[in-house]
Amino acid sequence: MTDPRYPIGNFTYDGPPSEQQRNQFIDNIEQTPARLRAAIQGLSSQQIETPYRDGGWTVRQVVHHVPESHMNAYIRFKLALTEDEPTIKPYMEDRWAQLPDCQSTPLEVSLALLASLHDRFVRVLRAIKPDEWKRTFKHPELGVMPLEKNLALYSWHGRHHVAHITELRKRMGW
Repeated sequence: MTDPRYPIGNFTYDGPPSEQQRNQFIDNIEQTPARLRAAIQGLSSQQIETPYRDGGWTVRQVVHHVPESHMNAYIRFKLALTEDEPTIKPYMEDRWAQLPDCQSTPLEVSLALLASLHDRFVRVLRAIKPDEWKRTFKHPELGVMPLEKNLALYSWHGRHHVAHITELRKRMGW
């Protein structure tokens, strides 16, 4: 059985991607809002409050987490494109998922936010010149992060969280 924590596998990075791979990563990021919306289509209120695995976040928390995480990614890209190796601020995503707004905000708000955010994010990504992909930011816990690696990470991240929901639906017969 597949590990429900990592339904598409752990993130891996095999070094600098080719132009074709970068384009695929950007396409994946571009498709994340529609894929997330499709993943929750038709779920009941009770299903939305179901954790995707024992001890995991609820579907609601996953839906709110994706735009929060991707907002951070978008800002990190812009910082790295405009500053020399900026140090970014990590955040405690597990604590963010417990804040009251994650319980009270309608999912549509986060879905609309993700769609608008990704419109801007993808415009930035498609405009990055080949030599700019080597630009970096410093993550206090993970060290120096090249933009091309961060691109691969967020391509994976969106698919990873969509799969949390789609795999839950398969397991539950929804």
